[in-house]
Amino acid sequence: MTRVRSLVTLWGFSVGAAALILAPVLRGVIGDGNALLYRDAVSTPRSFVTDTALGLGETPARAVPQDWLIAIASHVVDGSLIVLGLTFLALVLAGVGAGLLALRVVPAARTPGALAAATLAIWNPFVAERLLQGQWSLLVGYGALSWIVWSAHRCLVAPTRGTWLSLLAWSAVAGLTPTGSLFAAAAVVAVLVVPVLCDPTAAARDRAVRVIGSAAVVVLASLPWLVASVLTSAGATSDSTAVDAFAARAETGLGTLGSLAGLGGIWNADAVPSTRSGVWAPVATACLLAVIAVGGTQVWRRRRRIPVLQNLFWLALVTVVLVALAATGPGRAVLGWIVDTVPGVGLFRDTQKWVALLVPFYAVAAAFAVQAIGRWVPRGLAAVVAIGLIALPLPDLAWGVGGSVDTVAYPRDWAAVARIVPADSGDVAVVPDGTNRRYAFTGGVVSLDPAARMLRAPVVSTGELSVGGTAVDRPDRSRATDVAHVLARGGPSGRLAELGVGWVLVEDGSAPATVRDLAAAFRGPTLTLYRVPDPDVVRASAIDRTLSWSAHGIWLGIIVLGFLGAAIGAGRRLVQWTA
Repeated sequence: MTRVRSLVTLWGFSVGAAALILAPVLRGVIGDGNALLYRDAVSTPRSFVTDTALGLGETPARAVPQDWLIAIASHVVDGSLIVLGLTFLALVLAGVGAGLLALRVVPAARTPGALAAATLAIWNPFVAERLLQGQWSLLVGYGALSWIVWSAHRCLVAPTRGTWLSLLAWSAVAGLTPTGSLFAAAAVVAVLVVPVLCDPTAAARDRAVRVIGSAAVVVLASLPWLVASVLTSAGATSDSTAVDAFAARAETGLGTLGSLAGLGGIWNADAVPSTRSGVWAPVATACLLAVIAVGGTQVWRRRRRIPVLQNLFWLALVTVVLVALAATGPGRAVLGWIVDTVPGVGLFRDTQKWVALLVPFYAVAAAFAVQAIGRWVPRGLAAVVAIGLIALPLPDLAWGVGGSVDTVAYPRDWAAVARIVPADSGDVAVVPDGTNRRYAFTGGVVSLDPAARMLRAPVVSTGELSVGGTAVDRPDRSRATDVAHVLARGGPSGRLAELGVGWVLVEDGSAPATVRDLAAAFRGPTLTLYRVPDPDVVRASAIDRTLSWSAHGIWLGIIVLGFLGAAIGAGRRLVQWTA
């Protein structure tokens, strides 16, 4: 019963912490029926499986398979509820996963140690900054990390069909985004592949099984975006100028390395909680690292008896060093050249996000800190001290990161336009060009354009982003850039039809000369929709769509089967514990 109480306490604690962080969003979405629209976070009542959602357009497949999953699920449940639910679940899973990892690796710390580990995983600058940046789906991959670590460790020391299935399922959860897949791959390599390759006593057959099995896990969990990357017409390499824009940023009084070690340092200074933007940042970081230092000494002493500790330590150390180096002048130059040359490496340009890989080690260290302090005071008091040092220096993570993360109500124009545009009458061109917006109904907060997720037809987009006033990711030449040139120069609407555009959506009231001879299908206070007659509809081939759908279906099936098996196994263990 003790283990059952620990689990109940851990789940309840993590749910409570996640609710405290997301309270304004819970109120806005559930109570008021609002949506998320700030920076990278975009939710709409309903979205659709367009070629863009499948990653088959001209822009890189960065939101695969998340957009497909939300499009499918929003046929049944409001899309904003889905995004909220996944964000909430990500934080809960981060806490419970870290707590369970601590219970398994540091059993002597018991429930107090597990709660300290859960606090560190949920209540830290990385979570705050990624919430402020609107990267909720990245947090799903983050939330799965500790579960992946333990599953990979089990595949190393006691492999069974169940442990491999668990590793595959959790890796697929992380694979909601391409970056999450890379989180999973890094954890699998560090915890499972490197140890077996470095073990001189391992049999050749065992090495082959674990290495090949790990590769299969990584590929299957990443299948949707791997397939999309092969099928997309987007360029394989990325804009090297984005490396400077997305480099990790030094916080006040800490330097880059100190900021990263404290789980901070996001590139966007506007996506930083107020307590991390001034002289308090070094104090908060010192409190966090004090807990890690106390627990880290215990980790080092036990590294040979508990090999996974050594694996997590080296994963954390290598990560923070590489990310810090990537923020230096020479590091940015090297990474820029690689990004501009090697296909797919653009996923690595936002280097600060990789500090997520420090958290499994930090969580275990926090549990060890409770165990160490618990030698002098009651273990519960030791946990209070550790949790206080972790959470109290970051008070503004509560209540939507100090009220910054909240919801909005879409003007009625958006629902009206969404009802008008069909799936089979050409793509939608949006004015102004680019993906960044400052809408009046969001209070001027920078956000992505929601049109691509709200409309049945694909939105023609260059994929250009504006980062600190610098334009990045605009392709040299594509159908989308041709459309943008026609609209910018007031070219004939017939040229838009030739390019596959059937609709022009004007969002800022400044209609280009191109639409003067077009009929307005809708006019509202905030949006105007024009119809382009007889467009040459451009769509992905049936083969490409079938391949993409199949990859997405396999990915979702892995998750369903994996958790179905886990639920059956958990039920059996619960019966054994309570018998």
